[in-house]
Amino acid sequence: MFDLFYKCFIEADRYNMYLEGLLNTVIIAIGACLLGVIIGVIVTCIRIVPKTNIFVKILDKIAQLYVTIIRGTPVVLQLFISYFVLLVSIKFVADGLIVAIVTFGINSGAYMAEILRGGILAVDSGQMEAGRSLGLTWFQTFSKIILPQALKSAIPTMFNEFITLIKETSVAGYVGIKELTKVQSFVTIQTMEIFMPLIIIAVMYLIIVLGLQYIQKRIERRLTKGDRR
Repeated sequence: MFDLFYKCFIEADRYNMYLEGLLNTVIIAIGACLLGVIIGVIVTCIRIVPKTNIFVKILDKIAQLYVTIIRGTPVVLQLFISYFVLLVSIKFVADGLIVAIVTFGINSGAYMAEILRGGILAVDSGQMEAGRSLGLTWFQTFSKIILPQALKSAIPTMFNEFITLIKETSVAGYVGIKELTKVQSFVTIQTMEIFMPLIIIAVMYLIIVLGLQYIQKRIERRLTKGDRR
Protein backbone atom coordinates (compact mmCIF):
# COMPACT_ATOMS: atom_id res chain seq x y z
CA MET A 1 0.00 0.00 0.00
CA PHE A 2 2.80 2.40 0.85
CA ASP A 3 4.52 1.64 -2.46
CA LEU A 4 1.29 2.44 -4.30
CA PHE A 5 0.83 5.62 -2.27
CA TYR A 6 4.40 6.69 -2.99
CA LYS A 7 3.97 5.98 -6.68
CA CYS A 8 0.65 7.83 -6.98
CA PHE A 9 1.26 10.76 -4.62
CA ILE A 10 4.96 11.42 -3.94
CA GLU A 11 6.88 10.10 -6.94
CA ALA A 12 7.63 12.75 -9.60
CA ASP A 13 6.04 15.36 -7.28
CA ARG A 14 2.56 14.17 -8.22
CA TYR A 15 1.21 15.71 -5.01
CA ASN A 16 1.38 19.05 -6.85
CA MET A 17 -1.43 17.86 -9.14
CA TYR A 18 -3.58 17.00 -6.13
CA LEU A 19 -2.85 20.40 -4.58
CA GLU A 20 -3.71 22.18 -7.84
CA GLY A 21 -6.96 20.24 -8.09
CA LEU A 22 -7.76 20.99 -4.44
CA LEU A 23 -7.08 24.70 -4.97
CA ASN A 24 -9.41 24.83 -7.97
CA THR A 25 -12.08 22.96 -6.00
CA VAL A 26 -11.88 25.47 -3.14
CA ILE A 27 -11.85 28.46 -5.51
CA ILE A 28 -14.96 27.18 -7.31
CA ALA A 29 -16.78 26.41 -4.06
CA ILE A 30 -15.99 29.75 -2.36
CA GLY A 31 -16.71 31.81 -5.48
CA ALA A 32 -19.96 29.94 -6.12
CA CYS A 33 -21.03 30.26 -2.49
CA LEU A 34 -20.49 34.04 -2.46
CA LEU A 35 -22.35 34.41 -5.75
CA GLY A 36 -25.08 32.10 -4.47
CA VAL A 37 -25.58 34.22 -1.33
CA ILE A 38 -25.90 37.41 -3.41
CA ILE A 39 -28.38 35.79 -5.81
CA GLY A 40 -30.23 34.18 -2.90
CA VAL A 41 -30.71 37.49 -1.08
CA ILE A 42 -31.93 39.22 -4.26
CA VAL A 43 -34.35 36.42 -5.15
CA THR A 44 -35.62 36.22 -1.57
CA CYS A 45 -36.29 39.97 -1.49
CA ILE A 46 -38.21 39.69 -4.75
CA ARG A 47 -40.22 36.74 -3.44
CA ILE A 48 -41.32 38.38 -0.19
CA VAL A 49 -41.60 42.06 -1.12
CA PRO A 50 -45.22 43.31 -1.21
CA LYS A 51 -46.64 42.91 -4.71
CA THR A 52 -47.77 46.50 -5.12
CA ASN A 53 -47.32 46.84 -8.89
CA ILE A 54 -47.14 44.78 -12.07
CA PHE A 55 -43.35 45.13 -12.33
CA VAL A 56 -42.81 43.45 -8.93
CA LYS A 57 -45.33 40.74 -9.83
CA ILE A 58 -43.42 39.95 -13.04
CA LEU A 59 -40.11 39.80 -11.15
CA ASP A 60 -41.73 37.46 -8.63
CA LYS A 61 -42.86 35.10 -11.40
CA ILE A 62 -39.36 35.16 -12.92
CA ALA A 63 -37.82 34.41 -9.51
CA GLN A 64 -40.21 31.49 -8.99
CA LEU A 65 -39.40 30.14 -12.45
CA TYR A 66 -35.66 30.46 -11.77
CA VAL A 67 -35.91 28.52 -8.51
CA THR A 68 -38.11 25.85 -10.09
CA ILE A 69 -35.82 25.28 -13.10
CA ILE A 70 -32.55 25.30 -11.16
CA ARG A 71 -33.80 23.01 -8.40
CA GLY A 72 -35.53 20.73 -10.91
CA THR A 73 -32.55 20.03 -13.18
CA PRO A 74 -29.20 18.30 -12.46
CA VAL A 75 -26.24 20.59 -11.79
CA VAL A 76 -24.08 18.63 -14.26
CA LEU A 77 -26.60 19.42 -17.04
CA GLN A 78 -26.51 23.10 -16.06
CA LEU A 79 -22.71 22.94 -16.22
CA PHE A 80 -22.75 21.45 -19.71
CA ILE A 81 -25.13 24.13 -20.97
CA SER A 82 -23.16 26.95 -19.35
CA TYR A 83 -19.78 25.65 -20.48
CA PHE A 84 -20.61 25.02 -24.12
CA VAL A 85 -22.76 28.16 -24.50
CA LEU A 86 -20.66 30.66 -22.51
CA LEU A 87 -17.28 29.59 -23.86
CA VAL A 88 -18.60 30.01 -27.40
CA SER A 89 -20.71 33.15 -27.02
CA ILE A 90 -18.72 35.19 -24.49
CA LYS A 91 -15.32 35.93 -25.95
CA PHE A 92 -13.63 37.15 -22.76
CA VAL A 93 -14.32 33.90 -20.93
CA ALA A 94 -11.14 31.98 -21.63
CA ASP A 95 -11.10 29.81 -18.54
CA GLY A 96 -13.59 27.09 -17.65
CA LEU A 97 -13.01 27.94 -13.97
CA ILE A 98 -15.05 31.13 -14.40
CA VAL A 99 -17.87 29.20 -16.04
CA ALA A 100 -17.84 26.70 -13.17
CA ILE A 101 -18.04 29.45 -10.54
CA VAL A 102 -20.94 31.14 -12.35
CA THR A 103 -22.78 27.86 -12.93
CA PHE A 104 -22.44 26.56 -9.39
CA GLY A 105 -23.21 30.05 -8.08
CA ILE A 106 -26.46 30.22 -10.04
CA ASN A 107 -27.32 26.71 -8.85
CA SER A 108 -26.51 27.55 -5.25
CA GLY A 109 -28.48 30.80 -5.46
CA ALA A 110 -31.75 28.90 -5.90
CA TYR A 111 -31.10 26.84 -2.77
CA MET A 112 -29.84 29.85 -0.82
CA ALA A 113 -33.03 31.69 -1.74
CA GLU A 114 -35.19 28.92 -0.29
CA ILE A 115 -33.00 28.69 2.82
CA LEU A 116 -33.27 32.44 3.41
CA ARG A 117 -36.99 32.47 2.68
CA GLY A 118 -37.47 29.74 5.26
CA GLY A 119 -35.44 31.75 7.78
CA ILE A 120 -37.50 34.88 7.10
CA LEU A 121 -40.79 33.01 7.45
CA ALA A 122 -39.54 31.71 10.81
CA VAL A 123 -39.28 35.29 12.12
CA ASP A 124 -42.41 36.43 13.97
CA SER A 125 -44.59 38.42 11.58
CA GLY A 126 -45.36 40.82 14.42
CA GLN A 127 -41.85 42.25 14.13
CA MET A 128 -42.60 43.59 10.66
CA GLU A 129 -45.74 45.21 11.99
CA ALA A 130 -43.81 46.67 14.94
CA GLY A 131 -41.18 48.14 12.63
CA ARG A 132 -43.81 49.70 10.37
CA SER A 133 -45.64 51.14 13.39
CA LEU A 134 -42.40 52.91 14.39
CA GLY A 135 -42.38 54.73 11.06
CA LEU A 136 -39.87 52.55 9.23
CA THR A 137 -40.45 51.70 5.60
CA TRP A 138 -40.92 48.10 4.53
CA PHE A 139 -37.34 47.96 3.21
CA GLN A 140 -35.87 49.49 6.38
CA THR A 141 -37.79 47.06 8.58
CA PHE A 142 -36.75 44.13 6.41
CA SER A 143 -33.05 45.04 6.18
CA LYS A 144 -32.55 46.16 9.79
CA ILE A 145 -34.87 43.86 11.74
CA ILE A 146 -36.07 40.84 9.74
CA LEU A 147 -33.04 39.95 7.59
CA PRO A 148 -30.43 39.88 10.43
CA GLN A 149 -32.60 37.46 12.41
CA ALA A 150 -33.29 35.33 9.34
CA LEU A 151 -29.57 35.15 8.52
CA LYS A 152 -28.78 34.10 12.08
CA SER A 153 -31.15 31.13 11.88
CA ALA A 154 -30.17 30.31 8.29
CA ILE A 155 -26.36 30.45 8.67
CA PRO A 156 -25.96 26.77 9.74
CA THR A 157 -28.02 25.60 6.75
CA MET A 158 -26.15 27.98 4.42
CA PHE A 159 -22.87 26.56 5.72
CA ASN A 160 -24.20 23.10 4.95
CA GLU A 161 -24.87 24.31 1.38
CA PHE A 162 -21.20 25.30 1.15
CA ILE A 163 -20.19 21.78 2.21
CA THR A 164 -22.49 20.40 -0.49
CA LEU A 165 -20.86 22.73 -3.02
CA ILE A 166 -17.42 21.34 -2.17
CA LYS A 167 -18.64 17.87 -3.13
CA GLU A 168 -20.69 19.00 -6.14
CA THR A 169 -17.62 20.56 -7.77
CA SER A 170 -16.47 17.01 -8.53
CA VAL A 171 -18.61 17.10 -11.70
CA ALA A 172 -16.63 20.07 -13.07
CA GLY A 173 -14.10 17.57 -14.40
CA TYR A 174 -16.64 16.49 -17.01
CA VAL A 175 -15.95 19.72 -18.93
CA GLY A 176 -12.19 19.52 -18.57
CA ILE A 177 -11.74 21.64 -15.44
CA LYS A 178 -8.85 20.33 -13.34
CA GLU A 179 -10.56 20.05 -9.98
CA LEU A 180 -9.71 17.46 -7.35
CA THR A 181 -11.63 14.51 -8.81
CA LYS A 182 -10.29 15.17 -12.32
CA VAL A 183 -6.73 14.69 -11.00
CA GLN A 184 -7.39 10.94 -10.82
CA SER A 185 -7.42 10.64 -14.62
CA PHE A 186 -4.05 12.43 -14.93
CA VAL A 187 -2.42 10.29 -12.24
CA THR A 188 -3.89 7.09 -13.71
CA ILE A 189 -2.50 7.90 -17.14
CA GLN A 190 0.98 8.36 -15.68
CA THR A 191 0.99 5.43 -13.24
CA MET A 192 -1.61 3.03 -14.68
CA GLU A 193 -3.11 2.85 -11.19
CA ILE A 194 -6.81 3.51 -10.55
CA PHE A 195 -7.50 2.41 -7.00
CA MET A 196 -4.92 4.46 -5.05
CA PRO A 197 -5.59 7.86 -6.71
CA LEU A 198 -9.30 7.45 -5.94
CA ILE A 199 -8.55 6.57 -2.31
CA ILE A 200 -6.24 9.57 -1.92
CA ILE A 201 -8.87 11.91 -3.37
CA ALA A 202 -11.62 10.38 -1.20
CA VAL A 203 -9.49 10.91 1.94
CA MET A 204 -8.82 14.53 0.95
CA TYR A 205 -12.54 15.19 0.47
CA LEU A 206 -13.31 13.49 3.78
CA ILE A 207 -10.75 15.61 5.66
CA ILE A 208 -12.14 18.81 4.14
CA VAL A 209 -15.77 17.92 4.89
CA LEU A 210 -15.02 16.81 8.47
CA GLY A 211 -13.11 20.04 9.05
CA LEU A 212 -15.98 22.13 7.72
CA GLN A 213 -18.51 20.17 9.77
CA TYR A 214 -16.43 20.88 12.89
CA ILE A 215 -16.48 24.60 12.08
CA GLN A 216 -20.23 24.39 11.44
CA LYS A 217 -20.82 22.85 14.87
CA ARG A 218 -18.76 25.58 16.52
CA ILE A 219 -20.83 28.24 14.73
CA GLU A 220 -24.08 26.56 15.79
CA ARG A 221 -22.91 26.43 19.42
CA ARG A 222 -22.01 30.11 19.36
CA LEU A 223 -25.37 31.04 17.85
CA THR A 224 -27.15 28.91 20.46
CA LYS A 225 -25.25 30.67 23.27
CA GLY A 226 -26.32 34.01 21.84
CA ASP A 227 -29.97 32.90 21.90
CA ARG A 228 -29.68 31.78 25.52
CA ARG A 229 -28.31 35.15 26.57
